[in-house]
Amino acid sequence: MDARTLGDLLAVLGESTLRPLTPPPGLTAPVTEVLLYDAHAPLPARAPGALLLAVGVRAEDAGPLVREAAAAGMAGVVVRGAGGPVAEAEECGTALLAVDEDAAWHHVHLLLAQGLGARPSPAGDGAALGDLFSLAGAVAAAVGGATVIEDPRQSVLAYSTVPGQPVDEARRQGILGRQVPDSPENTEQYRTLFAARGPVRLAALGEGELPRLAVAVRAGGETLGSLWVVDDGTLAPDAPAQLAQGASTAALLLLRARAAAELSRHLTGDLLRRLLDGTTDPATAAQRLGLTPGAPLRVAAFALDPAASAPDGEQAALRLLDLVRLSCEARYGRQACVLVDGVVYALLPVTGERGGPAGERQRRLAEDIVRRAGQALRVPVRAGLGEVVPDPAEIPGSRADADLVLRVLRPEETVAAVHEVRARAVLFRLTGLLGERRELAAGAWRDVLAYDDGHGTDYARTLVCWLDAGCDMARAAKLLAVHPNTCRYRLRQVRSQLGIDLDDPDERLVLWLQLRTLAGPRGAGAP
Repeated sequence: MDARTLGDLLAVLGESTLRPLTPPPGLTAPVTEVLLYDAHAPLPARAPGALLLAVGVRAEDAGPLVREAAAAGMAGVVVRGAGGPVAEAEECGTALLAVDEDAAWHHVHLLLAQGLGARPSPAGDGAALGDLFSLAGAVAAAVGGATVIEDPRQSVLAYSTVPGQPVDEARRQGILGRQVPDSPENTEQYRTLFAARGPVRLAALGEGELPRLAVAVRAGGETLGSLWVVDDGTLAPDAPAQLAQGASTAALLLLRARAAAELSRHLTGDLLRRLLDGTTDPATAAQRLGLTPGAPLRVAAFALDPAASAPDGEQAALRLLDLVRLSCEARYGRQACVLVDGVVYALLPVTGERGGPAGERQRRLAEDIVRRAGQALRVPVRAGLGEVVPDPAEIPGSRADADLVLRVLRPEETVAAVHEVRARAVLFRLTGLLGERRELAAGAWRDVLAYDDGHGTDYARTLVCWLDAGCDMARAAKLLAVHPNTCRYRLRQVRSQLGIDLDDPDERLVLWLQLRTLAGPRGAGAP
């Protein structure tokens, strides 16, 4: 994409935010990045296209900085307030721009980065995260110390990279792990921080560590996170005020990021719902969902156990959605999950064959989600894994498999893949199919039930147990808890009284299927 010019930035931001102090021809210079001036570090020898923010330099004293910027090939310099060195800028051919005297540098940096579409985010995956990195850098330059932005769970969201600012091992470990190390001392400091109304100074926690200046990030009474600055004793005199301003900007960014995330999840969920239903173009939906072309997938379905009653079923289902989403995103990164009619569906990428390591990993993931969700919700949770499919067009079939698994899970089971319950699944489908078609529901099984009802016999259960036992009389008698001779007598009566040919394998197969699927409890065999 072509670089924006200074004129483009003015058009985007407006001259009320950024005012040109040099004649218009300088506004045609392309701008590629925004740099923060650090008095303790030299300017880059070459930085063509950079726009330099004169942090810590009075406008009337910025002449030498303008000349240095020109020597480095920079596009321009931004000063705060009136009275900038216009003559030096014109002589050097460098654009000079100004912002209001009371403008916060971190806010200016953020606006310019947004205007350029350049958000420095070495670890981010979106505009909001990039904005937080820009804010961390701007705050660090303004207060004079390395800065970190965290969420309420002490996860590191963004950090500054201003050269020359001291850091300690605790900061390094937090950034490397994207998580503040857990300790009782840390817990106490966070308790102090979140109880304070403004910035607080916190002592070093151990040998080799540096103190911190920190402030909670809040909006409407809700704690959204915190800003932390390494304090080596050389912070700017107005560092607490600058940090408070940074927290205000961070609150806006975090709220915007939350709204953007919710909107993204809503759109992703709607798209996944249509993909599961088969009501959208699979290739287009897969591309928009970020699915890898040609990579096999399977659908996992999670639901509250229907035998258990949740105090608030709808709220419990929404919490289950959050738990499934968090677990899948932690394992697979950006992940598509959606709640449909009380069931949470997730698309799981597959990297191996069904019976191999990938299938085992997905089963363990489902078991882990079921266990943790059950503990968190205090309601049993069940999960079904659909068949692995090679193409997005087959995702509705994998969803149907996952639904079927949930229907046929036994009370003692919590997780299963469709291939593990295939026989039960087929019988369940056959039950519906046989019951819907008159010609498939007719047959000798009705005569057996009618005879039992009229004569008080137990021929239906005897037949099912005998057929379940592979026509082994001794095993059938054991299942029925009767003597083998009793079982033989009953089968002879079935032959003579009802005229059923039990020697015909086809007759036996159809009779067994109909009794097992259509006869209800009397076709369930031994208790």
